[in-house]
Amino acid sequence: MNDDQVDPGELAALRAAFGVDDDGGASALGWEGARAFEARHGVTLPEPYRSFVAEVTDGSAQGPPHYGLSGLARAAASQDPDKPFPLTKAWVWEEDDGPYEDPDTVIEQVAHHGSLVLGTDGCGMDWHLIVTGPHRGHIWQITGEGAVPFGAEFGCTSARPGFAGWVRHWADCKEWFDGTAA
Repeated sequence: MNDDQVDPGELAALRAAFGVDDDGGASALGWEGARAFEARHGVTLPEPYRSFVAEVTDGSAQGPPHYGLSGLARAAASQDPDKPFPLTKAWVWEEDDGPYEDPDTVIEQVAHHGSLVLGTDGCGMDWHLIVTGPHRGHIWQITGEGAVPFGAEFGCTSARPGFAGWVRHWADCKEWFDGTAA
């Protein structure tokens, strides 16, 4: 996964997955808009998401996730994307407090620091793109019970990590968590 340079093949696959081949980028934010967002929030968006919102589309009524992909402004609402995302491995806080003195503070940070909310599958199952910290470029599912990274290297799915892998997995009509438990 390269989150600093876009792969043209990945961008073409993303365009096809969202069915926006024919709008010529009219639904995209544009590079000026993407750079303005980055400057305003003190982050550089990971690729291929960065090129996706600039050139392909800034949100979509169709998924992923189930209730559609949020536009960039909505994805950042109530988020602090410039603060580091605090986790590097799955944590089900409903089952344990983890290694934290103040788990409630860390849970709040998981939900709001270093990420953009891509959208929801409903029932409090939200998908986040991590934009800062060691997991920059990865997708996480964050729920009221815990947080789990998406990608084969984390053991819950057969999918490639990152935004392109997440979208490809959805476009191939696969179950989100089709691997072994992490």
